[in-house]
Order: sequence, then C-alpha cells, then structure tokens
Amino acid sequence: MKNYLFIIFLCLIFTSCKKELSFENETFEEKSTIPCANDCPKITIEVPIAKNIKVTSDSINKKVFAVIKEIVFFEEDSVKVDDYKSLAKSFIVSYEEMHQKFPNDTFGWEAKIIGNVEFESDQVLNLKIDHYTFTGGAHGYQGYRSLLFDKKTGKTIFNKQLFKNEKEFKAFAEKTFRSKYKIPEKANINATGLMFENDKFQLPQNIFYTSAGLLLYYNSYEAASYADGPKELIFPYDEVQQYLNFR
Repeated sequence: MKNYLFIIFLCLIFTSCKKELSFENETFEEKSTIPCANDCPKITIEVPIAKNIKVTSDSINKKVFAVIKEIVFFEEDSVKVDDYKSLAKSFIVSYEEMHQKFPNDTFGWEAKIIGNVEFESDQVLNLKIDHYTFTGGAHGYQGYRSLLFDKKTGKTIFNKQLFKNEKEFKAFAEKTFRSKYKIPEKANINATGLMFENDKFQLPQNIFYTSAGLLLYYNSYEAASYADGPKELIFPYDEVQQYLNFR
C-alpha cells in the first residue's frame, strides 16, 4: 500500500513538472561544400526551444524563429524556409549563389546565433539573441536582440507596453545617459559625436530584464558609429520600479 501511494505521489510530481514552461537548447549547423582553404562559410544556430505548454510554447517559438530568420535569411522565396534546418541551409545556398556570380569577391561568410533565457519571473520571460554575421566587407556585424514575453501566455511584450508612462521614463533615462556619456544637459544629444535620429534622445530597440536590473542596450549604429561601439545603461529595479508595468 505504501509503495502504491509513493508511486502516485511521484506521478503527481512528474505531471506537475510537465505543465511548467521549460526550454531545451538545440543546435543547427551547415557548411558550404565548395572547396576552401580557410574561412570556410558556415552557420551555427543555438536556440532555446520552449516546451510543455503548447499554446505558450508555440507563440514563443514562432517569434524567436521569425527574429532569427530576419537576421540570416537572404533569399526571396521564404515559403520553403519554415524551420531552423532549412533556414541554416538557405544561408549557405545564398553564399554559394553569390560565389558563382562573383568567385573572387566572396569568402568567409559566417553566421553565429546564440539564444538563451536571460531573465524569468512570474510575469516576464526575456530571451536574448546574440548574433554575428559576416557576408563580406570590412567587418561583420555583432549585436543583441531582446525578446520579451508574457510568461503565462507567450505573447510578445512590446517596448511601449513596458512603461506606465513612456515619456516620463524616457526623460529619466536621458538624464542618466547624458551623465554617463558626458553630454552637457542643454547641449544637442549628438554634440559629442553620437548618431541619434533627428538629434533627439530615444530609447533603444532592445531593452533587457536582467538579474542586475533593467538594461537599455543600443547596438552599433543605433546611437553611435561602429567604431564607437554599442552604448548601454543599466538601472537597478528599485530605481525604475515606479515606471514599469512588469517585474
């Protein structure tokens, strides 16, 4: 009888765990078959796949795939590319087609995508996509993408939804930005060589929830040149909690 009750107890625990959202990392790689001595074209995609709760998982996985596809897909016909394996293959196909047209001008194509769960709370799930691509030119491009989701539904949380009053938070963030990067209070935001559009401070495209606080991350070219690199601000949660709708 005791053994029977113990088995039931284990089953209940297992069933409960299966109902919790979880992630399993999967890796997809492709290389060109065109002979090469070095810098051989390749793509690696390491991505966390949401599991267990179907509706929530499907919503998250579709969004993550769409963002990664946006980063590495170069072909015109997107109907055939509906999973990571075909997406990785399409990157190599794009290289090989370009190589046939310009055999002396194409070399070393590379894409590396690494995704991870950056932050998780009862309300918010934040996935971070670290991406690097090189398809010719003086240098490649490396950047981060922040994907924010409602933890329970899997629906995307857009930046505008993060704040109770975006205008107030923006003014607060600008003061901190100017202080950190030594821009006089009344000077043009681009006075020291930055590149904000229309000479006005803007919040970045990517905002992260992290264990240390709320991170505002400006990728290269978003607020400064490639040579100047990315810019960032991080706010402890107790400093910005009054502005946030989610925590």
